[in-house]
Amino acid sequence: MKLIVAIVQNQDSKRLADEFVEKGFRATKLSSTGGFLRAGNTTFLIGVEDRRVESVLALIKENCSTRSQTMMSPPSYDFTLESDLTYPVDIEVGGATLFVLPIEQFQQF
Repeated sequence: MKLIVAIVQNQDSKRLADEFVEKGFRATKLSSTGGFLRAGNTTFLIGVEDRRVESVLALIKENCSTRSQTMMSPPSYDFTLESDLTYPVDIEVGGATLFVLPIEQFQQF
């Protein structure tokens, strides 16, 4: 048995949660924050049998896409510069970060 920890962008979480239900995967959904943008994420905890891990990973890959987002660059703290203007930068956000962990024991009460 494996535990899959999937951290996905909030924009993808509803669609992914619906797909988990439709395909019969049980998942616990947690709100989380972090990363470069300190933006809201959703963390899913999914316990699955070893033979179903690839199916879950494929489902996540299908439903969690990367996208480009424009943000303002952080102000410079280099006081030797004459100007510390911020400027827009495009960064890639979204997708999913996954951890697949072995589970020694599973019990449900």
